[in-house]
Order: sequence, then C-alpha cells, then structure tokens
Amino acid sequence: MLKNKLKDYKIILASGSPRRQQFFKDLDLDFEIRLKEIEEVYPSGLKAHEITDYLAVLKASAFENELDKNELLVTSDTIVWHEGKALGKPKDKANAFEILKSLSNATHEVITSVCFKTSEKIEVIHEVTKVTFTALSDEAIAYYLENYKPYDKAGSYGIQEWIGFIGVSRIEGSYANVMGMPTDKVYEYLSKL
Repeated sequence: MLKNKLKDYKIILASGSPRRQQFFKDLDLDFEIRLKEIEEVYPSGLKAHEITDYLAVLKASAFENELDKNELLVTSDTIVWHEGKALGKPKDKANAFEILKSLSNATHEVITSVCFKTSEKIEVIHEVTKVTFTALSDEAIAYYLENYKPYDKAGSYGIQEWIGFIGVSRIEGSYANVMGMPTDKVYEYLSKL
C-alpha cells in the first residue's frame, strides 16, 4: 500500500539494528541500508526526548550533501529514561545487571526519535512509551543476561524476549516503540509524503 505512494522516493535506513530493519520489511517498504559510524555523544543538559531527537539528527547530519533529490534518509535513536537519567546500551554484564535491577518493580519510559532527511529538509518525530516491570529476582536477571545477552539494547532488555514475558506487568503506549521504532508514527509520516 505504502510502496505505491513512495515509488518516487528511494528510502535509506541508516541503522544497523536488525529489529529496525525487520520493521521496515514488515511495513512492506523497499529500502536500502547505509551505515556510518557516529560517536553518540550529546550535550549534558539535554533530557528525555531532547537526547533522542539530538542523536537522531546527529546520525542524519553525517549524510549532509550526500542525498540525491529523490532520497529519503531515516535515522533513529532509542533510550530508556528512568529516574531522570538516560539509560543507553550497557557497558558490560555487570552494568546490564545493575540497570535491570534499577528497572525492577518500577516504571520507566522508552523514548525513540526518528529523523527523516531529504536534500531539502529535516524533520523529527518521537514517541514515549511507559513500561512497568514487576519485582525481578536476581536469579531471573542473571538467567536473562546469561541466555539472551541483551548488550546491544537500550536499558539492557528486549521486551519481545523472555524478560518481557515474565517481567513486564504494564505498558502504556506503542509496543513497537519499546522494540526501537514507533512503526505507527513512521507509517503515518510516510503516508503523508
């Protein structure tokens, strides 16, 4: 459906995330992947979606003056926002354990920003989803880390994995957003092009 609307565009997904690539496939989009190494550093005064907005735009700006007129570049960034702090990907197993322990028996926000860039303009959308975990035992956290190794995931977990099935007691907002892409908002944006 969207494929016909976008036939004049060449969509470029600048993401190495297998989940984001799968989302684009599942949305029946024709796209190519172009990757650039970006140091994901942001000004310390930024909070919540300001961080993900900034990083999504930073990733897109790496392609400045490289896009043809019909190309649409899509970049994104996801963080877990908890107790006034951004939780990105864990540094190691001990850090992942510490992060999951802090999320146990608490509600946090998963924030994803998506940047759409053409040769003429740049636009950013973001989505916030609230996720509540039950009390996670040390054994459950250790089991999850050992068997699922979620070291490439913001907040040290994938909601679509074992920990999501046994630990998430409530979710307010987009489920897909927690996996790294607010697909409904992306679809809506692309539909209006």
